[in-house]
This record gives sequence, structure tokens and C-alpha cells, in this order.
Amino acid sequence: MKLLTLVLLGGISILSAPFVAHSQDTVLVSSFGLSPDSRINATPYIIKALEKCREVKKPVLVFPKGRYDFWPQYSFEKTYFESNTTDNNPKRLAILIGQFKQLTIDGNGSDFIMHDRIQPFTVEESDHITIKNLQVDWDIPLTAQAKILQVTPQYIDIQVNYVESPYIIENGKLVFVGEGWKSEWWGVMEFDSQTRLIAQGTGDQPCLGSNWDQYTAKAIAPGQVRLLYDFARKPKPGNILVLRHSERDHAGIFILESDHVTLDNLKIYHTAGLGVLSQYSSNLVMHSVLVGPNTAKGRFLSGHDDGFHYSNCKGTIVVDDCEFEGLMDDPINVHGTSVRIIKRINDQKLLCQFMEKQSVGMTWARTGEKVGFIENAGMTTIANGLVKTFTRLTNETFEVEFEASVPASITEGDALENLTWVPDVTITNSRFKSNRARGILVSTPGKVLIENNIFSSSGSAILIAGDANYWYETGGVRDVTIRGNDFQAPCLTSNYQFCEGIISIMPEIPKMDLKAPCYHRNIKITGNKFHPFDYPILYALSVDGLVFSNNTIERSNQFTPFHTRKSGLSFNACKNVEIGKNIIIGDVLGKNISIENMGSKEIKIKGETFFKMNNL
Repeated sequence: MKLLTLVLLGGISILSAPFVAHSQDTVLVSSFGLSPDSRINATPYIIKALEKCREVKKPVLVFPKGRYDFWPQYSFEKTYFESNTTDNNPKRLAILIGQFKQLTIDGNGSDFIMHDRIQPFTVEESDHITIKNLQVDWDIPLTAQAKILQVTPQYIDIQVNYVESPYIIENGKLVFVGEGWKSEWWGVMEFDSQTRLIAQGTGDQPCLGSNWDQYTAKAIAPGQVRLLYDFARKPKPGNILVLRHSERDHAGIFILESDHVTLDNLKIYHTAGLGVLSQYSSNLVMHSVLVGPNTAKGRFLSGHDDGFHYSNCKGTIVVDDCEFEGLMDDPINVHGTSVRIIKRINDQKLLCQFMEKQSVGMTWARTGEKVGFIENAGMTTIANGLVKTFTRLTNETFEVEFEASVPASITEGDALENLTWVPDVTITNSRFKSNRARGILVSTPGKVLIENNIFSSSGSAILIAGDANYWYETGGVRDVTIRGNDFQAPCLTSNYQFCEGIISIMPEIPKMDLKAPCYHRNIKITGNKFHPFDYPILYALSVDGLVFSNNTIERSNQFTPFHTRKSGLSFNACKNVEIGKNIIIGDVLGKNISIENMGSKEIKIKGETFFKMNNL
């Protein structure tokens, strides 16, 4: 490091200031006329800076620390079919990283402030990309929040920061307006203002009870609104309501058909959809990334939906030292996309359809890729095939031709899954605070390690699912290790879809075939700490090879038991289950083990003094 020395007349004063020497491959955004804190639209300047980056071998695009503002004007507009995202096109792109072989973007701790509906970063068909040291936020977020002032049988009074979340009352409804958009309030969550946890039992509709949207809004003072209705459930005065509105139509960071992408030391305070969406990409690292609320602004709201969403990825996915809070969906979701067979054209060619409306238009397969044929009712993969051709017909339909004949039993209504786009996943040293739904959703046949994390999810901490019938998010697991994690008392305080235990293994199988192989295999849950306040700790459906051992389970009295399931461990149609040497502290509920659609011989209990079969 060089030092700058200043000699003053009349005495000597030495001012030493650091001078950072940049390599010849460093590109400064300030060289293009963009200064921090100027509040001008950064987009056109960064387009020029990125073009300059193409002229050097190992470009590093550096932002002097400060605030940078991004508006849709001058941004690239491009059509993308983004998984689990509303198909509003074209997408508006603040920073587009396309066809780079290597690039680092270093924000030096800068704030990237977005305006209107926009996608902050898009990484497309690029390799060896690093984005680091910056924060993403909106001055006017696409979700709102309100403080509960007064609750009566006839109405609720709320206070909204109308500078941060401008609103109008239109036809008796609370409608939020922003920079180029207007959207009606349609969903709500309640957060405890002291603990920052989602209030127990309030997930989704139970927050205000059924038919809550029949309210009539009335202005009573600037920033204060009266919601006239006898709500079935009354929230607590002083708590915070997160008011959900608008579509999930732009990801925070969209990574498409790219390899070796690293996100490091980022704070993603808000997004217009999924936080980081990785699609048909490989070898991804997320280190020290926060997807959570900007508490300096008094916010409980965070991202619009999922934190990290991995759709049809491969190679390795690494998540380390990350944190998730205040999300309106799951912090991490890893899955493939199954598709429905609409017509068997001939022995080698099938007409298929994307069934989930927010997952259409993707290039689902490529020549030479491996595909599994799924018998839909029992969710059994009966054979594999190699793709010869893939032909897109519409955004919803396509034809896929195989090198060899499709099994004769596969027909209309059955499904396909792409087995080439299957990642190995490592999630370590991360914190899953109170979010609207579950903690980690993982459905991949690759090797999975979930280790040394802390969970305070309002639903199940970990969900292992897989289906070809509802969400069409496929992926029977084959090797999952869950160890050294701390599952704290707030886990399973609200009952969302598939939340049958703190750890819930619940594939959607319409018609169970007990003679067929299990959908999931080889899941080890060992050396963890559980702090259940309620009965269900583990629920498992259709698993062959499941170990639950050497865990420490300590009763919490922080919340009131409510779950309908009254067994600590529940197994349905499982094989080769081992339970043993779990340590119990306090009056843990759910001492019994319940089984369905299986014999007791499938349960091996070794060195276990607490959990018992049929101890009702």
C-alpha cells in the first residue's frame, strides 16, 4: 500500500491516506462519468463500462463506495421465461452480464437502489462471474407493511409509512402505488414486533381469518387506515402486518445457462420476485449473502418470495454463511421441473406440456440428455432414455424425441423428468430466521449435505418433496445428510402446505404402490439439536433407508402445541428405518412412533430409550 505525504508550510503535517493500486484489468465506473450519490440513472453508464470490460482479459468492474440508482429507462428489455415467476415480459434489466467468460463486479459496500419493476442483475450464458460487496434495495418496495394501532370487533386501525409505501383507497380497497405501477393488497402476514417472528398460527389465511379480504378501507388520518370488517382472527396491537401486493415478475439476481457463478458478501434487502433465481446453470456459490429486511429502515418485509431458487441446475451448489429473514416464501428451494405427457406421437416421440403456469417456455431438454419416464399415479421412474431432439411448439408445449423406444407402458398423463440437470447441494453455517413458509426445500437425486445451520422457520425447517401432479417440482433424493443443525422452537409454529413435522419428507404420490420402490432413498438425520414445543419432529413418506439417531431433543415451552399429528416420529410406506441413541431433555411430547402402510419390522430401534412403537 502506498502512502500520500503532504508537507505544509509553517510546520509539517503528515496525512496518510490509503491508495488502492488497481490492476490493468480494473475498470472504474467513475471513468464513464458515473459518480456515487449523484442520484442519476446508473444504467446507461454501466452499459458502457461493461463494454469496456470485454476488452480486457480478467475484468474487474469497480464501484467507488456510495449510492447508485437504477431506473428502467435506458435498461435492456428482454424476454425471459423465469421459473416460478409470473410471465410478464419483457423483463427490464438494470445490469445485464451476457456472454462473459470472466468478470468480477465489486461494489465496495455500495447501495444499489432500484426503482419501479426491474431485475437488478442478470447473468446469461456466462462463466466465472463474481458479484460481491454490495446491497440491493428499493426506496419504494413492492411489498408494504403496517403497524397495528387498534383492534376492535368492528375494525382494525393500521399505520402505513406513506412515503415508503404510497397508497390510495380505491373502491373501498387499499391499493399501493409506486413508480410506474399500482397494485391491490391481496395477502398478509403478522410479525411480532418484539421477536421479529411470524406470530404463531398466522401463516397465510389464518392471519386474519377466512374472507378477510371482504374489508372496507377508510382513511382516518395521513398514513392511518381503518379496515372495517369483523375479522375472524384479531391481530395483536403493536405487531406488524406485512401487506403483500403486486406480482412476482422479476428476480433479484437471475442466473441463466451460466457456469461458475459466485455471490459474495451481498445484502439483498428486497426484490420484485424470487431473490436469486438460478436456472439451467452449474457450479454456483453463495457465500455471506443476506436475503432479509433492511432493519435500518425499520422494515420487517424482505424479498417478495423465495430467497435462493435453483431450477434445473447441475454440478455443485454451495450455500455457506448466508441468512434469510422476512421472506414471503421459502429461503432455499432446489428442484427440477417435471412435465406431463399429452400424447404419444410414436414409439420414440412424445408431445409434452409444462403444467405449472409459472414454469413455461424453458428449453427443457437438449440432445444427449438423460430423461426419466415417470408412471404418474405411483410416481415410479420405470426407465430412462436419451434425448435425440427437442422441439418447442408453444410456450407451454414441446415435442421430445428419444434415441430408443419409450417404454410401452408410458402413456398420456404420465410424466418426464430431466436427470441431467441434477445438482449436488451443500448448505452450511447459515441462519434460517422467521419466513413465511418453510426453510429448505430440496428435491434432487444428487448428494445433499445440510450441516451446522440454525432454523427458526415458521413452517417445517426442511421439506423433501417431489411431485409430478401439483407444483411439478421433481427430484427423488438418493443421498441426504442432515447433521449438526439447531432446529429452534419457532419451527413449525404455522401449518403451511406439506408441514407434517419439523423435518417433513412428503412427496405427492396420488396412488401408493407398496410393491414399487420408495420414491426417496438414503436420508440420514444425525447429531442435530431439536427444540420442539409440539409433537411432530419427523414425518417421512416413501423413504427406503432412513436414519434418525444421536440427536438431542429438548422440550421448549415457548409456544402452545396445536398440530393435529400427535406422534414424534411418523413413517408412512417406508423401508429400512433406523432409530437410536437420541438424547432427551425435559418433558418432550410425542414419545410414540406411528406407522402406516408398512410393517413394524421395517423399524429398527437400537440403543433408544425414549421413542417407542405404538406408545399412544
